Amino acid sequence: MATIKRTKAKKEALNDDAIISLYMTDVLEANEEPKNAFVFCKKHNIEESDFYSFFGSLDAVKQSIWVKFFENAVATIEKEEAFNSYSDKNKLLTLNFTLFEILTLNRSYVLFTLKENKEGLKNLKNLKEFRNRFKDYIVNEIKSKPSEPFGKVAKVTEPVFSEGAWLQFLFILKFWMDDTSKGFEKTDVLIEKSVNTAVDLLDTKPLESLFDLGKFLWKEKMQ
Repeated sequence: MATIKRTKAKKEALNDDAIISLYMTDVLEANEEPKNAFVFCKKHNIEESDFYSFFGSLDAVKQSIWVKFFENAVATIEKEEAFNSYSDKNKLLTLNFTLFEILTLNRSYVLFTLKENKEGLKNLKNLKEFRNRFKDYIVNEIKSKPSEPFGKVAKVTEPVFSEGAWLQFLFILKFWMDDTSKGFEKTDVLIEKSVNTAVDLLDTKPLESLFDLGKFLWKEKMQ
């Protein structure tokens, strides 16, 4: 039986970044995810075998997008020569600010995947590898070498500290998704207040910081 021969995408132009870019564009233009790998590959003249040399499934593509967000944030941070000399609090602030700058550049996609497709908490499965990278970074860059102003981190176990930082990120993420302020300036305020609170809970002024954070969240909720 004769078969229809498709024009193959140039292999030299096909890589994981190219596939991710095509996938994100498809999602945003159609306001829905591709039905399966066959449909996706057919649309873009990609041989399925070539697709599978980079990703085992479309779910793997979705997870990799979040990993790329994190890798881009880390690459940006590492360009700051002074980063290694920052206090641990400032490292946490820098990580969160940079991550949300990256997410803001991709806000339409993030809102679709976490909010608009109505799958609720099931969408968090796409953050699984992102979560692992995030927690590893927290442990390797902060927990393993706490500075003096943040020295009480040394008394907190790595799983507790990294999981706490992850839950804090999810808390900020949910706020950012609903933030309608210009330039998401209220999210910036939340990042600073929540990181300060986390630090001070390990230090000497937990009640004062919690009260400050609570006032901010209450004000935003009541508006």
